[in-house]
Amino acid sequence: MQNNLSSKNKHVSLFLNNTCNMTTKLTLTINDEVIRTAKNYARLKEKSLSSLVENYLKSLDATTDKKSKLSPEIMKLKGKLKMPRNFNYKKELSEAISKKH
Repeated sequence: MQNNLSSKNKHVSLFLNNTCNMTTKLTLTINDEVIRTAKNYARLKEKSLSSLVENYLKSLDATTDKKSKLSPEIMKLKGKLKMPRNFNYKKELSEAISKKH
């Protein structure tokens, strides 16, 4: 099984910019289909695959406090509504959307 799985993966080398305007080579192992899809997407957006990956990784900045991006009005609502533990918001949302259309 290991050989079968590895045959579907390819190594992708990317050059990423760091904060000192230097580039560092990064090698990733990614499924062939994912690579094809990503390259097509990059081509359509007229971007390099490296820049897409770099921008995605920047969006994962762990030092950013996600709560600070919420408005004070939204933060005031936090914890105001108590739902049952077994409440399935995805199911409820899906049903509400179905009823609407």
